[in-house]
Parts: sequence; structure tokens; C-alpha cells
Amino acid sequence: MIHIYGKNKESFCKELTKDLGKGEIYAKKLYQAWMNQGRLLAEEEVEPQARKLLKELISRTDFSLPVVEMPMNQDQTYKYLLRLHDQLAVEFVVIPMQAGATLCISSQVGCLKGCRFCSTGTMGLIRNLETYEIVAQVYHAIHTLKNKIRNIVFMGMGEPFDNFDNVMQAISILTDPHGLALGKRHISVSTSGVVDKIYRFADEADEAINLAVSVNAPNDEIRTKIMPVNRKWNMASLKEAMQYYLKSPKREILAEYVLLAGVNDQDEHAHLLCDYLENLRVKINVIPYNSGVNSRFTTSSQERIDRFMQILRSRNFCTLLRQTKGEKIMAACGQLVK
Repeated sequence: MIHIYGKNKESFCKELTKDLGKGEIYAKKLYQAWMNQGRLLAEEEVEPQARKLLKELISRTDFSLPVVEMPMNQDQTYKYLLRLHDQLAVEFVVIPMQAGATLCISSQVGCLKGCRFCSTGTMGLIRNLETYEIVAQVYHAIHTLKNKIRNIVFMGMGEPFDNFDNVMQAISILTDPHGLALGKRHISVSTSGVVDKIYRFADEADEAINLAVSVNAPNDEIRTKIMPVNRKWNMASLKEAMQYYLKSPKREILAEYVLLAGVNDQDEHAHLLCDYLENLRVKINVIPYNSGVNSRFTTSSQERIDRFMQILRSRNFCTLLRQTKGEKIMAACGQLVK
């Protein structure tokens, strides 16, 4: 049995028809109907002489999916649990937007990075998701749950670059024009700052795929306290990696910055952050802290958030404020945990 969710069209067709020595054209039709339209190719859609072959192809294909459980809703933001074959689970979130929903997906069960402000980090790393388990979140969101998905963000549970190969394979499936057919410019991968994989991503990823980097601090002292990854790759090495990624003039980086009251949200921190990001093509995404499991921090006041953003903008940085959605159902940034 060939699992349909773990392959792009080309590899699926070749593997499915390898033993038969024929049928690639019908395997392509089967793949496209299932992945793009969420339905099985009907016998009536192929020539009569090919219907026996189509049945054989279907019998060789594994269409099974992990089960979706526990939908939770707050103001049209939906959080779902994906129950995996080994009874572990991850969460994914559908977030309403004006031009179609954003889907926040997971790449690992748990996370090894241990960022102090993130609930997922309290789990530790249990295992990587397989490619088909990543794709299943998107397939369910589009075809099972009937959402109009515009954007995919790898900002759920896990560090995507710690599961690099499966994430990259999943992206190739999500953007396959004969499959789920999502736009490359509408896919973003967020990293805590895994420097060696930023270099690899720069070399291997399509230029249209977006990169987000969780900076979250203006200097090494603060960043090491809240993000243990900084002990291995400090901010200087992180900046060098970002500069390498930005060698292509078509690219820019979304620099994510979670505001923690009294920790990294003061005027001096804003100016130091600007100094650090100077001469990089970045947009800064300011994220108010969302309290989670055993919260160690508090959320900055609205006055402090406004002041922080005012300083960034006065230094000529394009600055965005991430609106908190789904906080009451533990679906907001940094709150996913199972």
C-alpha cells in the first residue's frame, strides 16, 4: 500500500505503478482528484478499458488519515487535535482572516527547544511527525473540515527545522499543482534560530517560501534566559545566517518578537532590537505574550506595546502587531500543548 499523503504527484505515481509497469496517467488523475478535490476518482471518469486498472490502483493506495478530535471554538478560531497512530496527538489551529483562513500546523509532538514562554516546550520532544502526518493536518482542514485555507504557517507544536526533511517534503506536497496546490508565497516556516538549518533552507527552499525567525530579545543575555537555543547559536551567528538567507533580493524575513512584561519590552530593548536588525530586510512581528501552562511571565500593557511599536516604526522598520486569537481555548501563539 502506498500512502497518498506522503508523496507528491510524481513520486506517488511512479511508486504506485512500479510493479504494474503501466497506469501513470490514471494514477495522476487519482492523485489529483483525491488531494485537490478531496474525492475518489470515479470509474466513469476513465475509459472503459482502463476501469479494471483504476480499481487496481485504488486497491494499492492507502487513503487512511489520523483522526481529528476535540474541536474548540472561540470567535471562529478553531483548534483541533490530531490523534496519531500511536495515540500521541498534536494540535492545529484554523484562524479566520479577511481573504481566507490561516492554518497553523505542527511539525513535532512536543519540542526540544524549551523556550520559556512557550507551553509546547514544557513537553520536551516526544517525536517528529512523519510527512503524511504534517500533510494530514492540511488535508483535514481543507477537505474534512471544509475551510478555505489561504495561508499555511509552520508555527504550531515543534521546531520545524528539527524535522527538516519531513517539513520540506510536506511543503513540496502542499505546493504540488496537481495536489493540494497551495501558493508557495502563502507558506511560512518559523524557527527559533536553528542556524545550520537556516543555511540549508536558504540553499534548498524555493525563494517564494517565507522564513520567520523568533528573535524575542535584544541581546544575548536576555535571549539566553528565555531561549536556550541561544546557548548553541548566539545572536551574532543567527544574524550571519539571516544575512546569508537574504542574499537573494527576492527574500525578506519576518522577525518575531514576543513581548514579555519587564523582560524585553522596555524602550532600551526596542532600540537595541533595531540596532541588531539594522541592514536586514525584515518585517518585525510584535506578539503580545499569551499565558499558558504554568506561566512564568505576564503580558505587557497596551500602553507599553504601543510605545514599543512606536519606537520600531520611528526607526523605519515595518512593524506588525499579531492579533491574539483563540487565547481562551489555548489556541494562541505559544499555547499549544498536549
